[in-house]
Order: sequence, then structure tokens, then C-alpha cells
Amino acid sequence: MYEHRSQPLLPRFLFVLRMFRHGLLALVLLFVSLCMGVAGYHWTENMPWIDAFLNASMILGGMGPVNELHTAAGKIFASCYALFSGAIFLVTAAVMIAPIVHRFLHRLHLDRNH
Repeated sequence: MYEHRSQPLLPRFLFVLRMFRHGLLALVLLFVSLCMGVAGYHWTENMPWIDAFLNASMILGGMGPVNELHTAAGKIFASCYALFSGAIFLVTAAVMIAPIVHRFLHRLHLDRNH
């Protein structure tokens, strides 16, 4: 996936392209996660789609729920979705930071050998 330490540093244009691909992957991950949350709130709490979208967005963004939950299924779903959202935040951050960290470490390794 990334260049080996014996290979030269990736040209800037290809690095920007790599960052774009990672950004696209992060957006897809967030979109799928948001869709899961919207569906879960809609089906477990019988929320209208727009309210389900609002609640899922707020949980995924780390702000917390907006509407009060009334069913046991909705409360269990919201708890699991909140934990899932915390993990997705970390994964998304890692996906976005990985190419930058790799490039930095690769550059340090190249400087050390020359």
C-alpha cells in the first residue's frame, strides 16, 4: 500500500492523490456509519427519518442525543451506537493521519541513510 523504506519518497502529486483516497475512504466510512444510525433510530424508536438523522448525526459527531428515548430497544441501540461512534471517530482519524505519519517517518528514514 505504501512505499517501502528502500523506495524513494512519493512525489507530492501522488501523495495528494493518496490523501484524497484516504479522505474518500473516511467519508464512505462516516456515511455508512450515519446510515446505520439513522436506520437504527428509525426502527427502534419509530422516529421520523429527519429526527433519526438528527440523533444519529449528533451521536456520531460526539454531541449526544437530541430526542428522549422511550423504548428499551432504542436505549440499547443508542448505547451500542454511541460506543460504535467513538470507535469510528478513532478509525477515521487514523485513516486520515496514516499517510502523513508514514510520509514523515519515510522522510526521516531517507535523511538518516543519506
